[in-house]
Amino acid sequence: MREAYDVIVAPVVTEKTTAQMEASLYTFIVNERANKHEIARAVEALWDVRVTDVRTMRYPGKAKRALLGRMVKSWELGRRPSYKKAAVQLVRGDEIEFYEMG
Repeated sequence: MREAYDVIVAPVVTEKTTAQMEASLYTFIVNERANKHEIARAVEALWDVRVTDVRTMRYPGKAKRALLGRMVKSWELGRRPSYKKAAVQLVRGDEIEFYEMG
């Protein structure tokens, strides 16, 4: 079993996910090898909340563009890292504070 800090990499705070937080749906970047049970246990341990559902999505790394344009050969192109994202549904009434307002 992994430590909670090894499972949760970072929260995703965008305009869309901020609107979803009102419905107790929180989004995190997670370790690519973590499964749904580990993600739920990590969120419950870190923020003392109860998780009802976990949905995961994998995003493959995309090819980066060459900095020198046509001067770089096609096999020298790089890739962005791939990552895994998890949408965690909490019990109604529970919430997570990522940042303090005011």
